[in-house]
Amino acid sequence: MATTSPKAMSLHIGLNAVDPKAYGGWGGPLAACEFDANDMTALAKSQGMKPSTLLTKKGTRSAVLTAMRAAAKALKRGDLFFMSYSGHGGQVPDTSGDEPDKQDETWCLYDGQLIDDELYLELSRFAAGVRILVLSDSCHSGSVTRDMPPPPPPPGQRARLMPSAVAMRTYADNKAFYDKLQADVAKASGGAIVDPDAALAQVAASGRRTAIVTKFKPGVILISGCQDNQTSMDGDHNGAFTEALLQVWSHGAFTGSYASFHAKIRARMPATQSPNLFTLGSTGVFLTQPPFKV
Repeated sequence: MATTSPKAMSLHIGLNAVDPKAYGGWGGPLAACEFDANDMTALAKSQGMKPSTLLTKKGTRSAVLTAMRAAAKALKRGDLFFMSYSGHGGQVPDTSGDEPDKQDETWCLYDGQLIDDELYLELSRFAAGVRILVLSDSCHSGSVTRDMPPPPPPPGQRARLMPSAVAMRTYADNKAFYDKLQADVAKASGGAIVDPDAALAQVAASGRRTAIVTKFKPGVILISGCQDNQTSMDGDHNGAFTEALLQVWSHGAFTGSYASFHAKIRARMPATQSPNLFTLGSTGVFLTQPPFKV
């Protein structure tokens, strides 16, 4: 019986600014996020993937969700979906009760934030056996493991983090919209959902991982730009995390697994920014494969 070769789709999002009308007058200027997205697009093409790229004004909530849903419909067991995000991380107050710190983490898209609950739900819609790689070069404003906000960035450097005052103002201006998003996600998932980062952070101390993994049919590897109590730095051409990743990748010369790929990237980073790795679903074989292998 003939076998069908796996196929791959990718989505690369890079925002050097956001629409001030959606963020209480804050434009969030950054320098290197579009470079990051374009470089990830080139990497994806070099590996035989079919990429889509959304830069700044095109990086809207609708465009991102539409692209993810199209990939979820098109990809089957054994296929690969690679998604990268470069931009600000933010937060909104958690109204669905799934976050121990009472904050939902977000990606700051051009016309509004994408809540982590939404991202989790969209990823869960992929078919069983689809491999999903997510690279996030941003900061998270709130997390289960954070007791204090991260320290300010070194002088002259830009953090990819929406200021807390902006986050509060943005939420206040759009409270009904963000509250409804969380309610809609909870309804779609059959009730309050467990935050993936929270579950994985506490896997050693509880059985919460089982509660979340059973909802996941695909296998997901997420490599984020920093730990929960750190900030991801912007740069002139690439973010610090993306720059280190590209150096380790070395135009495809890297040999090794996803696990060793993450370890080598982390080894290149300063102590102030240590990339994290999470997995969801069945990823045992996925983690042993060469990065970006279709």
